[in-house]
Amino acid sequence: MKYYLVAGEASGDLHGSNLMKALKSKDPEANFRFWGGDLMQAVGGEMIKHYRDMAFMGFLEVALHLRQVLNNIKICEIDILLYEPDVLILIDYPGFNLRVAEFAHEHGIKVIYYISPQVWAWKKNRIHKIKRCVDEMIVILPFEEKFYEEHGVPVHFVGHPLLDAIDKDIAQSDAVKHFKNNNQLDGRDIVAILPGSRKQEIDKMLPVMLEVAKNYPQFQFVVSGVNWQPKSLYNKYLKGSDIKIVFDETYPLVLNAKAALVTSGTATLETALLGTPQVVCYKGTAVSYVIAKHLIKGINYISLVNLILDKPAVCELIQYEMNSKRLAEEFEKIAFDEDNIRRMKSDYAELHHLLADSKASENAAKVICETIRN
Repeated sequence: MKYYLVAGEASGDLHGSNLMKALKSKDPEANFRFWGGDLMQAVGGEMIKHYRDMAFMGFLEVALHLRQVLNNIKICEIDILLYEPDVLILIDYPGFNLRVAEFAHEHGIKVIYYISPQVWAWKKNRIHKIKRCVDEMIVILPFEEKFYEEHGVPVHFVGHPLLDAIDKDIAQSDAVKHFKNNNQLDGRDIVAILPGSRKQEIDKMLPVMLEVAKNYPQFQFVVSGVNWQPKSLYNKYLKGSDIKIVFDETYPLVLNAKAALVTSGTATLETALLGTPQVVCYKGTAVSYVIAKHLIKGINYISLVNLILDKPAVCELIQYEMNSKRLAEEFEKIAFDEDNIRRMKSDYAELHHLLADSKASENAAKVICETIRN
């Protein structure tokens, strides 16, 4: 079978790569063409564009790069027609992927959406396009299945793919055991700084996180960087500081950390599943924040941890609350308050139970193969 996949972010690249592996196990003749990243490329097939050239965050940023976004959509549409896939698999990234879904549906191509857009939180009118253009919705959060069933969309809940990505034995790996020595770190407790992977996120979050780090010399703060961003992006904030940065070692860093300051996104769920106390941070442009606040209705949280548990298991510092004073206050609760730390880890255990060890990638591949056959 010929599979065309579109992932526009780092998390989509991770989950797309595991899905491709699962598809290959069920279909040895699988042929892949995709928009994604290094992890998907390592599985095999032909990559058309890397997600680093697509990662725009917020309404204003998308508007400023609108010509590039529209050009990418057009390239994708033409490439799909030339490839003539048996199925188009779209992974999250809704602003781009729903446009592509509509085009593919109009041309008689079977469309499967893996990892739902958060239509239950905002832009609920998108459900009409999904119902019209998507042949099968594969969801990874427990409450999403009921949402789509109520709207008459064919849906399967497969579990969360992060449980596929996080190896049960990772804590015993050499990368984790020797993390401090490998990165020339001293004996102090580590605090992980996860500023996100997009340039806009790093520019907004990292300076505030580093401001907090100055006040706690008893800890060594370590920044998690991504190798596809230029080192100069990080160095302009780390200049004159003794704070270390490690690249593409997020799991070993978080597992070695006493606490973590985490930009909202998939990393908040990863940090919870790895068991490290955290504060969730989010800050966008003023314009993007005002628009988002107006559009999001009936939702109390932004982090996946709190959304899944439906309670404030981790503190969320959003926009104007995301400042050095408030971040320091909340950091102290996850660094020194043992009762709060125990409570958070208990919530993490509940989270793990809700998501279940369900082999999401394998389950999703099974649904995709059955949908193609049907």
